[in-house]
Amino acid sequence: MANEILLMADVLSREKGVEKGVIFQAIEAALATATRKRHREDIDARVDIHRDTGDYDTYRRWEVIPDEDELEFPDRQIRLTQARLEHPEMEIGGFVEQPLEPVDFGRIAAQAAKQVIMQKVREAERERIVFEYEPRKNEMVSGVVKRLERGDAIVDLGGAESVLSKSAMIPREGLRPGDRIRAILRDVRPVPRGPQLFLDRVSPELLIQLFQLEVPEAGEGIIETLSAARDPGLRAKIAVKSNDPKIDPVGACVGIRGSRVQSVSNEIAGERVDIIKWSEDPAQFVINALAPAEVESIVVDEELKAMDVVVDESQLSQAIGRGGQNVRLASELTGWEINILTDQEAVEKAETESHDIRGMLMEQLDVDEDVAGILVQEGFTSLEEVAYVPKPELLDIVEFDEELVDELRSRAEDALVTRAIAQEEQLKLAEPQADLLGLDGMDEHTGRVLASHGIRTREDLAECAVDELLEISDIELAEERAAALIMSARAHWFEQAEVAENE
Repeated sequence: MANEILLMADVLSREKGVEKGVIFQAIEAALATATRKRHREDIDARVDIHRDTGDYDTYRRWEVIPDEDELEFPDRQIRLTQARLEHPEMEIGGFVEQPLEPVDFGRIAAQAAKQVIMQKVREAERERIVFEYEPRKNEMVSGVVKRLERGDAIVDLGGAESVLSKSAMIPREGLRPGDRIRAILRDVRPVPRGPQLFLDRVSPELLIQLFQLEVPEAGEGIIETLSAARDPGLRAKIAVKSNDPKIDPVGACVGIRGSRVQSVSNEIAGERVDIIKWSEDPAQFVINALAPAEVESIVVDEELKAMDVVVDESQLSQAIGRGGQNVRLASELTGWEINILTDQEAVEKAETESHDIRGMLMEQLDVDEDVAGILVQEGFTSLEEVAYVPKPELLDIVEFDEELVDELRSRAEDALVTRAIAQEEQLKLAEPQADLLGLDGMDEHTGRVLASHGIRTREDLAECAVDELLEISDIELAEERAAALIMSARAHWFEQAEVAENE
């Protein structure tokens, strides 16, 4: 019997990859269950297996409860005073034990013991998988497609199964059982049936880590892979930078006759990969990202983080790409909004903007078209610039004398004060509803500013997008806070959906 226990612990430990201690605990639990079942009373039992010999001792035990409590389970509870008659050191919550005749392990091996043991083993396996894979989230893993279930692929990572959902597959890839693939471990989510490992093959991070694997210089940090953008299965761009001036980052990533980039492309279903040289100059970086299209000029708007890129008519389709693919990927890669314009479109846009600014200056400064036109021509686009730019810069304008400059600055300052007062009055009149002010993370000033822009209730805010809040210039909201406020406003949606689902 003792040898049988030791053999079972050894076999299960090797087959399931769990420690022997866990197997022994499972067998002890099974023997304790069998012991309780052989007695008519509702007793509690404990089994202690000697790890070196396989022999075991069985004990009946009573839980120690306070004297004033009712004995709800007399066959497995005992009051403190009675327990201390034989065990003076006993405390509440402890156990009084008495040796019992052990049950025969062989008799129960085919019944309850097997179920309890396997349950414990499964629990141990789940804990092992979580412990092993939780630190590897967002890392690239390799596995073999085991089977397909309702469009999802079950991938064997070598000791654990993972799920590659249809939405995380490269479109039209056509995976089959037996295919070896690489993917990003996106999430580790424990569920009752076992920990679910979720993979992702459409993430830009997969492209970055594939290059770090295929290009030794990237793996060693000599070449940095800074960002990537993908249209999965079709085209991708990756930005690279060399920390060694002697090494060309693009050439190193391409490899001899394109061998390195081809290896990466083969891994992601033949996706065409453009390798872009990173530049600390945002405009040059955007020019590189739009290659092979040739750029004529760029206008940078740092406040909106946008660029107007002017290209020749013949380069327009190449710069935009099929379905806007090229400019979209370049925008994702660089983090800048890119507007592609022809020469004619750029001229028309500049004229429209100049006309709008000229009209605003004429109205706000109460000047004629000539004066406003000169200000626009000299690069003035706002009242703030007219009011606060150093006076000598205005005096440098040939057509302006000191008297006119002083008058323009004074009118600009007055207009700004008037605008600020109007905005303050608007805030005072804006009354946000109580449900908006009561949201987590909301303060009265933010609530009033939102109300002045038509967002007066929790429902109004719930229907907003993050970009809409970031466009409100009266408050400085970080993207994280804007998202948190919107999610707080939407919380009741999820609560209602959960109630409806339970009903």
